[in-house]
Amino acid sequence: MKVLLLKDPKDKDSGPDPYIKELQACGFEATLIPVLSFEFISLEGLFEKLCHPESYGGLVFTSPRALEAIKICLKENSKNEAWSKCLKQMWNTKPAYVVGKATASLVEEIGLIPQGEKSGNAEKLAEYICSSIALENLTVYQTTQHSDLQESLNSYFSQQGIPASIVFFSPSGVKFCLQHIQKLLGDFSNSIKFAAIGPTTAEAMEAAGIPASCTAESPTPQDLAAGIQKALHLQNCSISK
Repeated sequence: MKVLLLKDPKDKDSGPDPYIKELQACGFEATLIPVLSFEFISLEGLFEKLCHPESYGGLVFTSPRALEAIKICLKENSKNEAWSKCLKQMWNTKPAYVVGKATASLVEEIGLIPQGEKSGNAEKLAEYICSSIALENLTVYQTTQHSDLQESLNSYFSQQGIPASIVFFSPSGVKFCLQHIQKLLGDFSNSIKFAAIGPTTAEAMEAAGIPASCTAESPTPQDLAAGIQKALHLQNCSISK
């Protein structure tokens, strides 16, 4: 059975996308189509705040893109030297919160110790964080529709036909993809099992008129695969490690 994943691919340097890998291990023919493009902003402001760990009680990373913003900052030799010599150690005395494993692994790459990766979704993590610290928000990237999105969707449906399941990974994915997908599906829309990576995305799907057939219990490849199998009434596969 075919599964279409509407998400940004994992960094090519870190191996195959874990969602593709897990779904293939479960017998699905999984395809990934990038939905979003990212433009990084406020990077000077970001590093200025990183230079003053004494002013904050910790860090909250809302997605892997937030770590990419920091990595871009640290490409400058002077900033990387400051981070390595003292800033990293100072931030390591404070919590670095994340939601999922992908973001947690990137936090570790810059030398920090992540917390909260098992919370499952942003709402549960926020409840925990707000009980202990006040928050200051800084937006370091903005999302737009991927330039090749419509062409990629047209090519997929013309070459591979109608998938058994389509997975949305963000409210932005619903916003940018749904209308075009509905046109491509036509009368087949009711036969598709639409899946969501988490409750926020499921809410966006509901608001757009397509209730999720399944929502992953936590944003991991294993839980997504299990949810799709249940929605399609298939036996569970053995979970890959």
